[in-house]
Amino acid sequence: MTVRLFIDGAAGTTGLEIRERLAPRSEIELLTLADKDRKDPAKRAGILNDADFVILCLPDDAAREAVSLITNDRTRVIDASSAHRVADGWTYGMAELEPGQAAAIAEAKRVSNPGCWPTGFLALVRPLVRAGLVPHDWPLSYSGASGYSGGGRSMIAEFEDESAENYTDTAYRAYGLGLAHKHLPEMQKHARIAQPPIFQPAVARVIRGMLSEVPLPLMALPRKPAPAAIEAALQEAYRDSPVVRVLPTADTGAVRIEEDAGSDRLTLRVFANAESGQARLVATYDNLGKGAGGAAVQNLNIMAGLDPTAGLTL
Repeated sequence: MTVRLFIDGAAGTTGLEIRERLAPRSEIELLTLADKDRKDPAKRAGILNDADFVILCLPDDAAREAVSLITNDRTRVIDASSAHRVADGWTYGMAELEPGQAAAIAEAKRVSNPGCWPTGFLALVRPLVRAGLVPHDWPLSYSGASGYSGGGRSMIAEFEDESAENYTDTAYRAYGLGLAHKHLPEMQKHARIAQPPIFQPAVARVIRGMLSEVPLPLMALPRKPAPAAIEAALQEAYRDSPVVRVLPTADTGAVRIEEDAGSDRLTLRVFANAESGQARLVATYDNLGKGAGGAAVQNLNIMAGLDPTAGLTL
């Protein structure tokens, strides 16, 4: 069986990542639209409706417009924008999130690809909330740094093009200081928590890679879980996952932001001090891999009934 796929926004950073993973695969036929036709509503609607699957790598408003152009009940959509991540009628495209989530994705007509930042937060927090180790109304915080490719072409130029008006030579920059980042509703909804975390994102002078973490005062939690209980809950949640791995924390040395750059995997670690009753839950992954393009390819594979890891680097 050949799957006919159109990537709307294939020239962008995420679109290029997806195309790179799919181009060698004979079971995927990539449909393309000439540059001169990309702004022609009729031709764009035509190719959107001709495809078996569409992956949207567009700004939010353009993604909503693309969905409105699909008039048949056959074309299935994966939206890599943030337009539909908390929308009714859309299945959240993180196969590891809940038992049965992959099955829901397999049957879905409309799938929203997770954001890069929510991916790490949800992977760390959701299993602990589900297990009752972290109360759903516990005040959480979430911090970390992403490679600058997560900001697309404009941010890549900002860090790489010395002739650019907004060029910067900074090593590390905090942002989201208004505490109203657009990823917060996504984190709250899919972690099933009462309020969003205090979110402290930053961008680092590395093109790709991501390191994010959730601190936990274990001694203050109602059940006062031991570090081993936190790690065991994560191990159990992902024991059958080919993409997410939970490493035993025998080594308390440094963790690098580039740890999983260039891959489509997600690595989780629990660092803790049993005497102080404190823990740091750490996720490393590629902001363009499991944080974007790799996740979209994984969702396409699941929806098309293919090997979920086909085309991924793990």
